[in-house]
Amino acid sequence: MATLPLRLDRAAPGPLGVQLSGRIRALVLGGTLARGDRLPSSRALAAELGVSRAVTEQAYEQLLAEGWLVARRGAGTFVASTGAEPAGIPRRRATPPEQQLVRLDAGTPWIDPRHAAGWRRAWREVSVARPPRGYHDPRGIPELRAALADRLARTRGLAVDPDEVTVVNGTTDGLRHLLTVLPPGPVALEDPGYRAAVETARGVGREVVDLPALAPVTDLAGVAAAYVTPAHQHPLGRVMPGADRVTLLEAARAAEALVVEDDYDSEFRYDVAPVPALASLDRSRVAYLGTAAKSVAPSLRLGWLVAPPDVADLVNARRLVTHEGAPWPVQRAYLALLRDGYVDKVVRTARRVYAERAPRVAAALAPYAELAGPLAGMYSTWRLPAADAVRARDAARRAGFEVNLLADYCRSADLTGLVVGFGGVSDEELDQALAALTSVL
Repeated sequence: MATLPLRLDRAAPGPLGVQLSGRIRALVLGGTLARGDRLPSSRALAAELGVSRAVTEQAYEQLLAEGWLVARRGAGTFVASTGAEPAGIPRRRATPPEQQLVRLDAGTPWIDPRHAAGWRRAWREVSVARPPRGYHDPRGIPELRAALADRLARTRGLAVDPDEVTVVNGTTDGLRHLLTVLPPGPVALEDPGYRAAVETARGVGREVVDLPALAPVTDLAGVAAAYVTPAHQHPLGRVMPGADRVTLLEAARAAEALVVEDDYDSEFRYDVAPVPALASLDRSRVAYLGTAAKSVAPSLRLGWLVAPPDVADLVNARRLVTHEGAPWPVQRAYLALLRDGYVDKVVRTARRVYAERAPRVAAALAPYAELAGPLAGMYSTWRLPAADAVRARDAARRAGFEVNLLADYCRSADLTGLVVGFGGVSDEELDQALAALTSVL
């Protein structure tokens, strides 16, 4: 609804209704009011100007008769035609939308549409639930934390108490909270690695130290924290070997550094059983991050943090003051999705879809590129020369698809290739994208 910059002069000669219609006409002619703008109701405008409703009704009737305005039954009064552009103020004009590329990224999951009823049921439950009177517990809804603790024990071998779980607004939000309360010092992050984690660390003023993603971590001296993805290294796909896990924890203890484990898609192993969480080896030195983004929807912006008690206390004390808890409706909906089995269903069906799609991607790309890690999750990474990778990426774009370059995940590492996601697309789209990639290789 348009806000009218109007002022009436009661001392001026002539009726106020005529004065008002002239003011509105001038706004239309000058371009301040554009075609389709909705005007306030005659009652609302009269109250705003401090005049009787008869004045505004008279003005609107005059402008309707002249064709400057049009009345739509049940909708209101709108500008029907416009005049000149206002001097020096360009009008916003509708621009044709750019072609939307279908993204074959590493983070968009497959959600079977057959489960849509469970999604709708959860949100209907939220709509009739009573929200908290004020800011809720910054750790999250107690029932949700209990459900998450149960799920972590069942799926990740991580036995935790519900009071040890903190609900956050996704993985990067949890990482930001951790880095905000830790002692000063750089943060070590895998290279190549998760770009959002790198930007999160830099965003809180932390220097970033590169950890070669495929090498054992033997020294963390001088760093406050080390961020790793041990179950499925992002984006190379490697599982951190048991010996390397022990070495990493020893280095963290020696440096008194916190290890931050991002367990983003461990539920989607289809070659072997899910690898146990690193946090199960040393709860005092590892902060565990989980997310709903890969199983339910990235747009939920929901995750969970299990940190050592001293660190968790600092995080929750700060969140209590800043009111940075995850939105109550989202938490309430996710609780229903867990309770009713929706999450388990979408994980099982997605795992089957990924297990079928991964070999198709491998069959298409293996003649031209080298697989960087085991087939798991909703994407695979392929090593090939930089020029070939760019040529394939550009061919995919021309066909309407966005595929990421491996080089975009690197900082000091010199690795080139493609990161090909196959979760957030249909089978037909995946086949089209693969045909585009291989057409130039």
